[in-house]
Amino acid sequence: MTATSPTRTTQEIRKDLPADLSASIAVFLIALPLSLGIALATGAPLQAGLVAAAVGGIVAGRLGGAPLQVSGPAAGLTVVTAELIQRYGWRTTCAITVLAGLCQLGLAALRTARSALMVSPAIVHGMLAGIGVTIALAQLHIVLGGTPQSNAVANVLGLPGQLADLHPVALGISVLTLLVLLGWPRLPGRVGRALRKVPAALAAVATATACAALAGLSLPRVDLPSWRSHALPELPEGPVLGLVAAVLTITLVGSVESLLSAVATDKLIASERRTGNRPPRADLNRELRGQGAANIVSGALGGLPVTGVAVRSVANVKSGAVSRKSSMLHGLWVLLAAGLLVPVLDLIPLAALAALVMAVGVQMVNITHLRSVTRHREILVYGTTIVAVVLGGVLEGVAIGIAVAVALALYRLTRTRITVERLDSGAHRVRARGQLTFLAVPRLSRVLNQIPHDGHAVVELDGSFMDHAAYETLHDWQDSHLAHGGSLEVTGRAGSSARLPEAVTGAVPGTAHGDGPTDGSLHADRSRRTPQRGVHQCCRPWTPWQNHCDHRPAGTRTITAADAAKAASAAAEAKTEAADGQAGSPAPRRRGAGQLANGIGAFQRDTAPHVRDELARLAREGQRPSQLFLTCADSRLVTSMITASGPGDLFTVRNVGNLVPLPGAESTDDSVAAAIEYAVEVLQVDSITVCGHSGCGAMQALLSSTPGAPMTPLRRWLKHGLPSLERMASRHHAWARISGRLPADAVEQLCLTNVVQQLEHLRAHESVARRLAEGTLELHGMYFHVGEAQAYLLSEGEDFFDCRVFDSVGQHA
Repeated sequence: MTATSPTRTTQEIRKDLPADLSASIAVFLIALPLSLGIALATGAPLQAGLVAAAVGGIVAGRLGGAPLQVSGPAAGLTVVTAELIQRYGWRTTCAITVLAGLCQLGLAALRTARSALMVSPAIVHGMLAGIGVTIALAQLHIVLGGTPQSNAVANVLGLPGQLADLHPVALGISVLTLLVLLGWPRLPGRVGRALRKVPAALAAVATATACAALAGLSLPRVDLPSWRSHALPELPEGPVLGLVAAVLTITLVGSVESLLSAVATDKLIASERRTGNRPPRADLNRELRGQGAANIVSGALGGLPVTGVAVRSVANVKSGAVSRKSSMLHGLWVLLAAGLLVPVLDLIPLAALAALVMAVGVQMVNITHLRSVTRHREILVYGTTIVAVVLGGVLEGVAIGIAVAVALALYRLTRTRITVERLDSGAHRVRARGQLTFLAVPRLSRVLNQIPHDGHAVVELDGSFMDHAAYETLHDWQDSHLAHGGSLEVTGRAGSSARLPEAVTGAVPGTAHGDGPTDGSLHADRSRRTPQRGVHQCCRPWTPWQNHCDHRPAGTRTITAADAAKAASAAAEAKTEAADGQAGSPAPRRRGAGQLANGIGAFQRDTAPHVRDELARLAREGQRPSQLFLTCADSRLVTSMITASGPGDLFTVRNVGNLVPLPGAESTDDSVAAAIEYAVEVLQVDSITVCGHSGCGAMQALLSSTPGAPMTPLRRWLKHGLPSLERMASRHHAWARISGRLPADAVEQLCLTNVVQQLEHLRAHESVARRLAEGTLELHGMYFHVGEAQAYLLSEGEDFFDCRVFDSVGQHA
């Protein structure tokens, strides 16, 4: 459940209008020259850029799912649109834009927006960089006073001839535009600070236009013909496959660029604004639907393809926009300018617009992106995509980039480094880095055969997967090595070692589904040193947890959560089980200092080197968690795992039953109240989450409690859960259930109800109530089903049956 600020009133909307109005003017001043420049770069009528800007602002701004994103003609589609105009003509290109919009509506209806983000960032950045290079090469010819060629290669080959035939006037205006564009953000002093409020793009074009007009220079200028002769779309003509490819290209590039821009805008908002001043997060499927509608309208009105534009969106956020009205107002200003400022726009030199677009193209080759892909070892994918886009086109370049990315991933999957070295003790150490598949069997066999039969060997397996062939090779060698009097030790990622089992019990898993044994199933249980039994399959992805996992037969298991309500009998059963465990075949679990030391050693060896820098930063800067996470002390709830969080992310409070005592309640526990006050007042967290779970022993104890029983510390604490029990039995409160089904039993019903009740207790705390009233704090309810490994979030409001519903969080979330 999310408790945010109440619905915006008319007074609040009027209060926000000045901020949206100011931001819309700033974005309009950036969009106007860029829209004309992009239209010029594509070879489309210049009005088409203004149509796309107006439609993107009004239609996409109203219907889109990213409130502060600004849409319009973008440089990312410049090359594609230019190719389509050259091949099919302008009017057919408009029809292709309409069809692309319909495709986007279809993708939005199928809720595939998140799938578009699965494309590797190296491919996306490479595509944009390739488009930027192509734009810059084409516009360079206009800057020099000439005409661009049909493709990037022809533009490069034509540069020597263009340099030999310079047009000084056009070159001078272009250089002036670039100087103002680059120098405007660096104007010093108080006057410079005031001037910098005017966008650099507008200042550059305005300066160049003023100089050209005052000097009476003769050079090509913007020529906006009458809107009466504005070209509208016609039915597509040409090869069907070519038209389909064109529609898919516009759809793919426009959708990916819009969705990436929406995500980037969300990140910018989160980094610059506190919770109470943020609009809702982007709904990507709705955003895709808005982009589709905008492309249909823009194409039908003779405009360029529309997409989300990162530059204008950043300007919108930084200018203080509060709602989608800023984007819509910017579209309105473009529309008014297209009708009223035509005489002024006709004064703009084409060389100034070309210089502006060329600068945008150069900026698309982003140094930050280059560093990022280099750090993640994807420079080959990035570089290949750039070259392929420049030489072959956007669709071809993206396809080649995807092929290279897949090939690189397969290469890394099959690449295994196997080495052997002789230690000072005389033992031989074999290291296998990477995934052990059948492709690595020849190298593995060759290395293992170098070890003397009667010597001691240490085998280190540092990989998460081993297929059947590699397993058989290693196991056969193990049998042979032990039969000849040798000894060996196997270590995995956790670093602890054990002798290999003399025989592997159970069937050997097949390899068809990639579930062959890993290092965990190859050797005996590390913590128990029992060579007769391999590690249970559930531990394989989490080898560091094997010290804590027990898979003994049912007769020797430890006490379950159901026994928590009967403490006395549970203790007796534990003693009985301990005796049975000593008499049975499985060795007893390692407890105390030994288990603790093993875990600490594994952390220092395997994890500490990776997190030391981050922890050092947190030690310097202090903690700044985003949320308070209040959950049960149950050992099966690993908060960092189920929330994918790390150091510094969560301020966590755990107690039996995830209870929040009411302020002033009898036998209250000030430790929980103190943690809430510290998180809300000092740490200024943005949200508080109360997380319950299935099979909660505290809830079982509440249900099975009997009046008049002796009061113990546990029973005194559980009195704070009695309101949840009363709420479940009351007819005056909404029940809680999981979406799609009823609670499995009374325990699950109480676990769900308890989350809702503890959220009510939270609201009773003064600091929480004040922050909620200010709109700077959110409350969330969460339920984790341990057996299903499934998380559920409490939704807003009640359903048709007056129930509070927990929705599952997963692939469709």
